[in-house]
This record gives sequence, C-alpha cells and structure tokens, in this order.
Amino acid sequence: LIFIMHLQEFVTVLVRDPRTQKEDSWHSYIDYEIFIHTNSMCFTRKTSCVRRRFREFVWLRQRLQSNAVLIQLPELPSKTPFFNMNNPHHVDHRRQGLQEFLEKILQDALLLSDSRLHLFLQTQLSPEDMEACVSGQTKYSVADAIHKFASLNRRFPVEDEERKKEKNGADSDSESSSSGLGRSDDSISCGYKASPASEES
Repeated sequence: LIFIMHLQEFVTVLVRDPRTQKEDSWHSYIDYEIFIHTNSMCFTRKTSCVRRRFREFVWLRQRLQSNAVLIQLPELPSKTPFFNMNNPHHVDHRRQGLQEFLEKILQDALLLSDSRLHLFLQTQLSPEDMEACVSGQTKYSVADAIHKFASLNRRFPVEDEERKKEKNGADSDSESSSSGLGRSDDSISCGYKASPASEES
C-alpha cells in the first residue's frame, strides 16, 4: 500500500510595521511591510518581505479587477479625507483592512495566477515597472525580478547595501542566496523603502 500525503497548501500574509516615509519637506506617507510565508506552488519564493503604500494597493486592486472582470474583488479600507497619519487608531485600522484585502485575494486561484500580484508581493518594483515587466517590455521576466529582489543583500536595508558594497567590494551574502533550497530567503530584510511617489498616503 502506498500512502500519498497531500500537504495542505497555505499562504500566510501579514501586513505590519507601518512607517512614515518623507517624500519631501511638505509630503509624507505611510508604508506597510507585507510579509509572505507559503508552501504554495504558485509562489516563486516561499518567504518574502516588501514595503508598500496605500496607493500601490489601490493600483493593484484596479489591475486585478480589470483582468478578472467577473470576480467581485474585496474592498480596500475606505480612503477617507479624515485619515490622520499621526493617529495610531487610523493607521492600524487601515493596516488591518489591507491585510484582510490580501488574505481574501490570496484565496482566489484566478487572482493568484496574475503576475502583477506576485510582483507586488515579492519585489519592490513600482507600479509602472510591474506593468512593464508583465507586458514584456523589460529585459527581466517576472521570475527574474522576484529572484533578483530576494537575492539583494537581504540582511540590510537598501541604503546600507550600497555602503556595504563600497566597503567590501563584493556581496557578502552571495553564497547563501544561491543555495536553491528555498531557505535562503528566510532572512530577507524588511527595511526596504517603497519607491518614492507623490499624492495619497
């Protein structure tokens, strides 16, 4: 008798650690860390960590909706004119709403097949770059973009990465990023900054 164990697939998504980012002397916005841990075959990386702001979620929802017209997508937390970045209750309410939005989306097989969702969750590409990548206007593929992001000096924020490269003249983390066991990404840094942009937080 042969018993075939079917491991249940799971996708854990956490939206956490809201941080205020300064755009210029007049404008700030809040971005949130999105942490993914999964064993799903749909995902290129089994763990990832990126930072996204509210208006990038708005972009994602619009793109997913235009690709899956027949699906009723979950709503994002409402974009209220009274949203106050300095009010922890407002910020946490939005964070919870963003997490619920992603949890619902990740339960839908059709939406999971959209490359934009994967680029949104597992790279720090801007919406413009994600769009270009998905429509084949970049030299790199979706999988390339995700692997490149995962293998960036994961233990350091982007700013530190440049300084470290200048000091060492090499990427000290290169040997672990090529282990290919899906473990190398467990130490992904969560200090990445979202791509600078303006308007809505």
